[in-house]
Amino acid sequence: MLVLRRLRLRLPLRRPLLVSSSSSSSSSFPSFSPSPSPSTSSSFSCWSSTGEGRRSMASSPSPASAAVVAEGSAARRFWIAASTREAAFAAYTPFILSLAAGNLRLDVFRHYIAQDAHFLRAFARAYEMAEDCADDDDDRATIADLRKAILQELNLHSSVLQEWGVDPTKEIPPSAATTKYTDFLLATAAGKVDGTKGSDKMVTPFEKTKIAAYTVGAMTPCMRLYAYLGKELMAFLKQDENHPYKKWINTYASSDFEDNALQIEELLDKLSVSLTGEELEIIGKLYQQAMKLEVEFFSAQLVDQPVVAPLSRYCDPKYKLLIFSDFDLTCTVVDSSAILAEIAILSFQKASQSGNDNNLDRTKSGDLRNSWNMLSKQYMEEYEECMERLLPPEESKSLDYDKLYKGLEVLADFEKLANSRVVDSGVLRGMNVEDIRKAGERLILQGGCKNFFQKIVKTRENLNLDIHILSYCWCAELIRSAFSSAGCLDGLNIHSNEFAFEESVSTGEIDRKMQSPLDKVEKFKSIRSDVDSTVPSLSVYIGDSVGDLLCLLEADIGIVIGSSTILRRVGKQFGVSFVPLFPGLVDKQRQLTEEDASVLKARSGVLYTVSSWSEIHAFILGSDFS
Repeated sequence: MLVLRRLRLRLPLRRPLLVSSSSSSSSSFPSFSPSPSPSTSSSFSCWSSTGEGRRSMASSPSPASAAVVAEGSAARRFWIAASTREAAFAAYTPFILSLAAGNLRLDVFRHYIAQDAHFLRAFARAYEMAEDCADDDDDRATIADLRKAILQELNLHSSVLQEWGVDPTKEIPPSAATTKYTDFLLATAAGKVDGTKGSDKMVTPFEKTKIAAYTVGAMTPCMRLYAYLGKELMAFLKQDENHPYKKWINTYASSDFEDNALQIEELLDKLSVSLTGEELEIIGKLYQQAMKLEVEFFSAQLVDQPVVAPLSRYCDPKYKLLIFSDFDLTCTVVDSSAILAEIAILSFQKASQSGNDNNLDRTKSGDLRNSWNMLSKQYMEEYEECMERLLPPEESKSLDYDKLYKGLEVLADFEKLANSRVVDSGVLRGMNVEDIRKAGERLILQGGCKNFFQKIVKTRENLNLDIHILSYCWCAELIRSAFSSAGCLDGLNIHSNEFAFEESVSTGEIDRKMQSPLDKVEKFKSIRSDVDSTVPSLSVYIGDSVGDLLCLLEADIGIVIGSSTILRRVGKQFGVSFVPLFPGLVDKQRQLTEEDASVLKARSGVLYTVSSWSEIHAFILGSDFS
């Protein structure tokens, strides 16, 4: 219900999100976007409150890497942009997951080392070319040092190959992904960037320095990504002292490698100082392209063994993959109840100004806003009391699903009563369906969410996949419009409530189909039971709140996006465990064998946490670039 169905204490990384309260007659619907500052006031805000801090794969750069590189630096900005997407795509590749689990087949790792040697030789050559272009003695010395480190890494590769009985002098041809990456790197070092003259045709020192900056910009992401992955994988060495890839992980997790990553980032910042905004934009594109090629490089490694990710590969083609997602604050940045209430107020203002308010028996929009504020306040106060009533006095040691279901009956009764109050108040009357659709078109989706659903639309039939939205939203038309404007409505099954309309104007009544966690889970079970019983299926549920808890547990894989302290508190009290998705998958990868490929099971009591839709995308569908 209400804006504060989300009283559930949201992730603190998000500032309060405000719905415009403009009364301008030039617009009949509001624009929904993050507020410019926390101090901005509005009668309708999606409350953001304290959440649990938690480190998750690809959520942010490591503290060590950020310490030396200045906050406003180009290298820092480029990595932050990449770490929320490409870094997740790299980490969730079958190669990295299997390597982290320690069960990557040795022949696959040998092939990787041989391919990486091709890349490192190109890297060393690119450093040499960048050194020739650099104008400053200190810059040339830094590049020379970095090149020496790469040559040492090549020697390490040779020694590893020799340990495993592979002749390092025997040429293993580069794969298509390796060639694509090395060609890009050497072309950049030669100055073949966006129509720029080659370095051999450069005249002025500044022109040559610009090519050095471009080259370093294309090389930096590899260094930072490997340092990042090394640190992420170090945790798995502590779980297995005899990890077969301990030497590889230690190399990239070492302080020496981190120093090299920081050194090239500082060099990039220094070389970027004199560049124009347009030239910096070119470096940003080169950085992102290099990250994409790195992901393609990992994805191209021939991992011919069972893997838990991506799910599109884990599932045999005969499997039916069922994906379910909540909508408000799982997919969106703003809660839909706040949007709909604001549309109602603006609709009344518009009707009053036009003199056409026959169907609206309210005297002024201020009264309507006050009614909504009172309903919101009452909801928040009673929601807190409801949460306290449903919690058992003692924490369960393992999942007690039946007791949780019984406890959530209290929440179900509360939500139904709250919805009845809204309908009885009349605050939802008088909205034009076109205004609702326009608001849906302007609705901002979470970062990475649109890309995920767009990829689903493109691959759904090939993957034998169905996708469903289960939502408390009062008006399914708002949801349809939001996904339609993003180009991902095709094949999307939306299960939500509906407004009642008369001549395209809302009557204030709601066709209440989904009001509580119990309604959601019954719909979930109904959809799952409709799948052909002769076809094996796998279900994923993505949610963010207590209202999603039963569905999250019923799914074979329950994924919690964001961090709700109330969700965690309620879950923990009933014996639910919350595990970051990446280490959780590494653990499942360890358990995976040729004989038993079923390691993802419903009602395990474990829910997996992520900080972004990019992690979900990488886990379910794999990389966009491979």
